[in-house]
Amino acid sequence: MRTSTETQERRNKARFPLRRELRYKLLDDNSIIAAGVGETINISSSGVAFSIDQRLKPGGFIELSVSWPVLLDQNCPMRLIVFGRVQRSSQERAVCTVDKYEFRTQARTIQAIAPVRNDSMLQRWADGFRRESLKAREVTA
Repeated sequence: MRTSTETQERRNKARFPLRRELRYKLLDDNSIIAAGVGETINISSSGVAFSIDQRLKPGGFIELSVSWPVLLDQNCPMRLIVFGRVQRSSQERAVCTVDKYEFRTQARTIQAIAPVRNDSMLQRWADGFRRESLKAREVTA
């Protein structure tokens, strides 16, 4: 028979320490309410813990753009793009889910403070997430 600790450990995804630069955008309703830079602390297939300089709204839709440590074809820098929800946040640290992710190539030189892009990919993902949540509620009602 398993103890509750063993059961809990079995359900959690393995977390890997990974210190990498990241940029984030936080969406509330249909507008970006926060953006900034930080550093990853650890990462798993289901979540990311990262350091930041402001408290983020729990439940908000977030996009992280993480500098990836491996080069594509040993030549091209990459970024991990994560879409998720803020689970918890303090003034110095936040944790979010990994609901969707993709890898993108990045420019060889990065601006010190990159402008916040408004390509609406975060918005489209959040809208789709909301629609799926509503469908699930309608089916169970």
